[in-house]
Amino acid sequence: MSSRGDRGRGRAGGRGGSRGGAPSDRSSQTSEVRGRGGYRGGPPSTGSYDRGGGRGGGERGYGDRGGRGGDRGFRGDRGGRGGFRGRGGPSERGGIFGGPAPIDARLQGNVQQTHINSLRSIALGPGDLPVRPGLGTVGRQITLRANFFPVRLPKIPLQEYDVDLRPGGNSIARRLKRRIWQLAEQTAQWQAAGMTGTVAHDHSSKLISARQLPQPLVIQVNYTEEDEDAARGPGKEYTLTFNYVQQIDTSNLVSYINGERQFRNYDPMPVISALNLILAAYPNRSVGGGVMVGRNRYFHPSATEPPLPLGGGLEAWKGFYSSVRPAFKQLMVNVNVCHTAFYTAGNLADKMIEYQNASWGARVTAFVKGVRIKTTHLGYTKSVRGVARFTARQYTFDCPELGGNVTCEVYYQRKYAITLRHANDLPLVDVGGPQSKRKNYLPAELCTILPNQPFRGKLTDEHTANMILAACKPPNINAQSIVGRGLNELGFAQTPAPLSTFGVSIGNEMAVVPGRILPPPYIEYGQGRPSVDQRASWNLRNVKFARGAKLEKWAVLLIKDGNHRDEFRDVNDPDLRSVVDGFADMCRKSGMVVENQPPVYAAAQLPPKNSDTPLRPQAIKTIQTVLRSLKVKPTIVLIVLSNGDKHIYSGLKHLCDVYLDVATVCVQSSKFRKAQLQYYANVALKVNMKLGGVNHTVNSETGMRFLKQEPTMLVGMDVTHPGFGSVLGTPSIAAVVASVESMFGQFPCSLRIQESRKEMITDLESMMTERLESFKKRNNRLPSRVLVYRDGVSEGQFAIVVNDELPKIKEAFKKLSTPQNPYKPKLTIVICGKRHHTRFYPTEAENADDKGNPVPGTVVDQGVTAVYDFDFFLQAHGGLQGTTRPTHYYVVYDEIGFSADQLQGLTNEVSYMFARATKAVSLVSPAYYADLACERGRCYLHKLLQGISDGGTTSAGGNHDRLEEDAAVMREAQTLWHGGVRGTLGETMFYL
Repeated sequence: MSSRGDRGRGRAGGRGGSRGGAPSDRSSQTSEVRGRGGYRGGPPSTGSYDRGGGRGGGERGYGDRGGRGGDRGFRGDRGGRGGFRGRGGPSERGGIFGGPAPIDARLQGNVQQTHINSLRSIALGPGDLPVRPGLGTVGRQITLRANFFPVRLPKIPLQEYDVDLRPGGNSIARRLKRRIWQLAEQTAQWQAAGMTGTVAHDHSSKLISARQLPQPLVIQVNYTEEDEDAARGPGKEYTLTFNYVQQIDTSNLVSYINGERQFRNYDPMPVISALNLILAAYPNRSVGGGVMVGRNRYFHPSATEPPLPLGGGLEAWKGFYSSVRPAFKQLMVNVNVCHTAFYTAGNLADKMIEYQNASWGARVTAFVKGVRIKTTHLGYTKSVRGVARFTARQYTFDCPELGGNVTCEVYYQRKYAITLRHANDLPLVDVGGPQSKRKNYLPAELCTILPNQPFRGKLTDEHTANMILAACKPPNINAQSIVGRGLNELGFAQTPAPLSTFGVSIGNEMAVVPGRILPPPYIEYGQGRPSVDQRASWNLRNVKFARGAKLEKWAVLLIKDGNHRDEFRDVNDPDLRSVVDGFADMCRKSGMVVENQPPVYAAAQLPPKNSDTPLRPQAIKTIQTVLRSLKVKPTIVLIVLSNGDKHIYSGLKHLCDVYLDVATVCVQSSKFRKAQLQYYANVALKVNMKLGGVNHTVNSETGMRFLKQEPTMLVGMDVTHPGFGSVLGTPSIAAVVASVESMFGQFPCSLRIQESRKEMITDLESMMTERLESFKKRNNRLPSRVLVYRDGVSEGQFAIVVNDELPKIKEAFKKLSTPQNPYKPKLTIVICGKRHHTRFYPTEAENADDKGNPVPGTVVDQGVTAVYDFDFFLQAHGGLQGTTRPTHYYVVYDEIGFSADQLQGLTNEVSYMFARATKAVSLVSPAYYADLACERGRCYLHKLLQGISDGGTTSAGGNHDRLEEDAAVMREAQTLWHGGVRGTLGETMFYL
């Protein structure tokens, strides 16, 4: 209701891993969405589940595998066990999908090698990406299905139009644009122009037509909502003006995918974008279609696979992703299963209560913002802008009709004879228009959530765990969904209009491509050489660390928070003393030097939780007081947490890293109390690394041997962004980690905050300089080769890395040059991509694990890779649940001059070097370390990432106001950052 009365129709956590993996610092914890395409989990547990789930921004996306699994540690799907062989069926068990098949005819013979040979004489210009040096040959040859389907290109030229929508243009909300286009399709002008079934558009500003449209072409619509009575009279008028842009010829794309040399620098994206629009026309149709979430992801209600409840007013919908991709000798469309959260239709008040009950401290504002509702008392529809700070019983306004000032509760009782059930326990919701400054408050219980609405807010930890359970399915189940329900819902099976009008058709058989299984490296310890099993893992039995650190002057801090059943009584609890002694003994047996003096014990009794201060600053102050009271500064503190409170965890890391300069390792009392030898060993992995030791090294006759021929520095880079619910303007966090010795065990890092959502690393020159100086300090010389693994860059940004980040790295080299000795090491930059939908399915049982996934070491460099460039897919790890996701490695700069076998083998072997787990991980270790460092940096900005600020907001204002607010938020962030990690910790792997 407005202040003038309600007038008319006002517009999982990680399980601690498999054998030998290190436990997470934050068992059962997750962090904010990272802002790059899907949910990003918190720091990894021991290699437990495949690192799936996508990364970042836009709408929340979950692929066939949620969480960051394998090495990330979310609870996977509890189905999918087993592993019978044979053709995949509707079972939830794993198995082989499809059976044996020959590779695609286009990939047989020497055609590809001839193409690659022709590229070798090409002279690369500035900014050109390296061409593929050859195809890999090392490893056992296998065949795999890939979730790619052949596309028949249209033979007719495509006509592109720009659509100007007035009034409002780009400022019009997506939902309104979609409705305007729906109304336009029903007009006589649309029919007269012959556009029915012959055009594809994005419901916004771009249209592709199979024939030229008459010019000028203007269509006017009178806006009405779908459930409004047209007899009420015309609504607001909108005008769509169609302006011809260009004719798109597809013949050049054919030359490009055929590998013709002169088309090496051809940009296929205009044709690809047009084809994506055409393929999206059916699943994204205005009438009778489903819901498009983000880009290229389509969700349709299904009677056979209904949504799965997530709790808290949300449910998981299964949908399908599709995107056109050029491959050698064939245009393909990549199709994959995806999941996202939708609102559960029903009474808004009931769902708000469910959401609040689902997680302590969950803010109902995050749930209701943007949801579309229909009022039960008057029947009109609105979008919720937010919640008020008062209830219906508290809010009063002047209502002359009822004799003056009345409360909202009294108003509805007297005006509509409605007795509110939640007059005093739920806030009112604001349904005022986006451009209106006037609030329009309504009781939530008089609002009904409309169906088919994706949830665009931040999921709670409980929602996330349930989403992962819903999304995590075995490969044969997902593959069957793709070729069955997926091809049908996307319209690829039946080729309806406008696909048929354009002459586009999709094959219904997955591509079959060659792959290889690379051998694992040798795992070496100071004592013992364990064997690697079929899951690319090994155990710590009878081994000693490659280099054991000294555990001396250490402390144990017991956190008491709420008298949980598994809490230790106090610092004198015999059980606590026993497990600490057991842990210290394991450190000795593992090769660490442990002083005979027992650790210093301390305890912190935290004040109780208060919903008014969810970040619990007083609890952190209590911990600070206890740690500062220690007579001797410890080298490391073993912190025994009472529970999995993420605010306590983040506050602890912020305090100890930034302010106290002391290393910490966290364990939960429930796990530590019941600890066995394996658990002690897992914790020892992290302690040894944080104190400067090296857990293990890897060796081989191929990649690692090449790496050690010259002094080489391995570098990992990453950037993480603020996610949903963060204060607008919250900075992004950049990390650069780099090796400092020939064992490639220690990777200290440089951390910075930078402009919000800027993908490129702003201060890269300074950060690289720090890493090179650290290398020089340890080795008395600089590296002659630098191999960079850059995480988290989309394909559209490869050129930016070459044009922006490469020069900054080169400038760092110049800084360390002298007139007599210019420093010019050989540099190679490899982009690591997890934000893709490529999946592989073995065609034969002997090349699959017991879930039907490819076995560790599977590499693919043809069939679904770049036509000209140097890239490959590698699944180095063994997946435990769900459908494993390979990592896409793409070389954007190469002075070292790697062959395909050298780089593929080296990348596979470096994936075995991750220090926190005794298994290969899904992302090459340096990039993984950079990822962890970024996540640690999020602890320092936890307040802003939780949407709490001294001055900023979580909603947009005008441009001038926005700039001022961004500057204020950056100042606040710099205060929280407090100069970052310095002192002793600055040159350690404190973030591990």
